[in-house]
Amino acid sequence: MREGTDNRPDATSETVTIGSVVGQGVVASAYIPPCPDQVLENVLENVLHFLTCRRDRNAASLVCKAWYRAEALTRSHLFIGNCYAVGPARVTERFRRVRSVIIKGRPRFADFGLMPPNWGAHSYRWFSVFAQAYPGLEKIHLKRMCVTDDDLELISKSFPSLKEITLVCCEAFGTSGLAFLASNSRQLRVLDLFEDEVNDDEVDWISCFPETGTCLESLSFECIDFPINFNALERLLARSPNFKKLRVNRFVSLDLLHRLMCRAPQLTHLGTGSFGLNEVWQPTEQDLDYRAAFAACKSLVCLSGFREIAPLFLPSMYPVCANLTSLNFSYANIDAEELKSVICHCHNLRTFWVLDSVGDEGLQAVSSTCKDLRELRVFPIDAREDSEGFVSELGLLAISEGCRKLESILYFCQRMTNAAVVAMSKNCPELVVFRLCIMGRHRPDHITNEPMDEGFGAIVMNCKKLTRLAVSGLLTDKAFEYIGRYGKLVRTLSVAFAGDTDMALKYVLEGCPKLLKLEVRDSPYGDSVLRAGLPHFYNMRFLWMSACKLTLPACKQIAREMPHLVVEVFVSGAEEAVDDKDEFVDTLYMYRSLEGPRTDAPEHVRIL
Repeated sequence: MREGTDNRPDATSETVTIGSVVGQGVVASAYIPPCPDQVLENVLENVLHFLTCRRDRNAASLVCKAWYRAEALTRSHLFIGNCYAVGPARVTERFRRVRSVIIKGRPRFADFGLMPPNWGAHSYRWFSVFAQAYPGLEKIHLKRMCVTDDDLELISKSFPSLKEITLVCCEAFGTSGLAFLASNSRQLRVLDLFEDEVNDDEVDWISCFPETGTCLESLSFECIDFPINFNALERLLARSPNFKKLRVNRFVSLDLLHRLMCRAPQLTHLGTGSFGLNEVWQPTEQDLDYRAAFAACKSLVCLSGFREIAPLFLPSMYPVCANLTSLNFSYANIDAEELKSVICHCHNLRTFWVLDSVGDEGLQAVSSTCKDLRELRVFPIDAREDSEGFVSELGLLAISEGCRKLESILYFCQRMTNAAVVAMSKNCPELVVFRLCIMGRHRPDHITNEPMDEGFGAIVMNCKKLTRLAVSGLLTDKAFEYIGRYGKLVRTLSVAFAGDTDMALKYVLEGCPKLLKLEVRDSPYGDSVLRAGLPHFYNMRFLWMSACKLTLPACKQIAREMPHLVVEVFVSGAEEAVDDKDEFVDTLYMYRSLEGPRTDAPEHVRIL
């Protein structure tokens, strides 16, 4: 990310100026050039300002000491993938000019209820230090962190230049903290809350934004599960001329949404909240107003929300469908016919999320219309393992045939075939993310009754850009041998209910040089996996294994042999586990750290 102001050295300081006239032999002045090392560092700083990819920057910092120093001086964007992998003091000592920061806390499996309560990931330890080191901080993005109201007050008062704050899957804060942000962050442009647990402190935080003109461009609060002051929100939009993105919660009815759309027709992103009425609806003149409101939003490219939906109102969306590049129906319980009435107008979609209630027929309609689709997510309306499900290999096959530019797919289903997965690998070779979640445990190809080995093998063989893979269904070690042999770019691998022996993960650990994150649950892997991973764990961000066959002595041995790894064991009770050679570990979470073991682990977490 290029900084907002140019801090590069003045070019004139590097210029040798000689006031001479050729043929007259007159020299007015001479300049002694700086030493070669200083010239090199100044050149490096000028060049590195244009290097935006963090992986490229990390590689540049490893060239030599001069590059290490220059890269640190020019880095304005900071990404911390694990909040316990490094400490804030070490970060601020190295990087002095940070304007933007992303910090991630709990691992992804926390979303499935597999983490102990109050595990940690407190944001205060970071921002109490950043407040002194980075007073010019402009952007904050936190994911799966514990953020209290006091933390948000500290942030709002410590960073007067704060322009963006995004909280994803965070907890422990409420409307009091949001009120601090609204009141104190006078330059705030973005306040986005996604899938957070927000407490109702009965504070009218919407009214706390400045009464004069605001800089606000984006406000998202879909996850807030209680009413807000709608009149204050409407006034906020009226005095925010740059407003582009708004995502409201389910307590904003369709009539109120209509008022907001009329107030801000310049919106590019809209989260609709409730898109229906409780009472029985009959067509009236008001229906024309909804359609007209959408028609007036000529810049709208993204629609989401739809926590409740009345199918009779779907035609009101038609005027904007042709411009949509993103459509999210992941909370909308609609069937195939209702989807087809909308999707047939959405020829430019690049991102589409939907519930499996649309069935294979709905996905076939998507494949027929959305030829430019890049990302598809199909979520289950019923996540129970014994549910019948609504989509199958037929929907996946249709998508692969019609959406050949697909780069990312998440697909929940109850049955699948190798043939459908192989077809996707051939029809969509640009896939970077492939996550197939067959919800029933150990389910084979439902036609041939064979393991799903060949399907996943084809994915890693034919999709050369694949970096993220989630596997499921009946799999043998052969599938993981394919992954180790061909998945050379895979950075994240998620495994559930799969594999025969420890050799499966050995193939992966030894064959995937880019592997950063390995997540395993409910699989038959034991201690030899840990021993096989010894040469590789320092190069990974973390290893998660739950409901496997790891023993406590093996975990302790890893902790002794790899002192720069933090080995956490989750226990079911408050008492420490007994040292028994036959005792199995419920969950192992192991990650690299420059700081050593943390000091804020709760009683259900034991650090070996």
